Amino acid sequence: MIALLNRLYNFHWIVPGEAARSAQAYAGMLGPFLTRNGLRAVINLRGHHPKFAWWAYESEVCARLGVAHFDAMMDSRRLPLKEMLVALFDAFDAAPRPFVIKCSGGQDRTSLAAALYIVHRRGWGARDDALRQFARFPYLHFPRKHQRWLREFLGYAQEQACGRPLADWVRDGYDPQAFAGWLAPGTFNGIWEPWKPPSR
Repeated sequence: MIALLNRLYNFHWIVPGEAARSAQAYAGMLGPFLTRNGLRAVINLRGHHPKFAWWAYESEVCARLGVAHFDAMMDSRRLPLKEMLVALFDAFDAAPRPFVIKCSGGQDRTSLAAALYIVHRRGWGARDDALRQFARFPYLHFPRKHQRWLREFLGYAQEQACGRPLADWVRDGYDPQAFAGWLAPGTFNGIWEPWKPPSR
């Protein structure tokens, strides 16, 4: 059954036995999925949404199993605010191993988060390995027009960090407006600002 669940949920190890990536575990099978993969934490890239049934279910299952649960909001089309990336790196550092990073389909936001984790863990020398997290197969990353910024983020970050660790640069130097100016037009759909409607 676990092989079937892993295929259904687009599950893959980023670092075997330490960090994994997946889609949302629908169909009421989150518990077996977590248990049989030995996962001790979930990093949820869909954000904190207690009024949504999927979030309530996910939180309840994690609490019942003693699995740590972290919320780190990301949007595949809109550029992240600094606080969003800081929350993600904080989750990387705090989550018990092994953990799983997941979004809705495990394809786009999860590809970026997995790539960031590799560079966070191993440094800029691992950038080529990190970029492999954006592969079409097996991860099913087929970016649409406004999702093309996802793969570009590491190049921009390395250029701006000037050798500093990725998480340090994010905390001290990342500016979504500057990143927007660096990107080619049309590769993103504004900056994630929930109080404003997205640009078209």
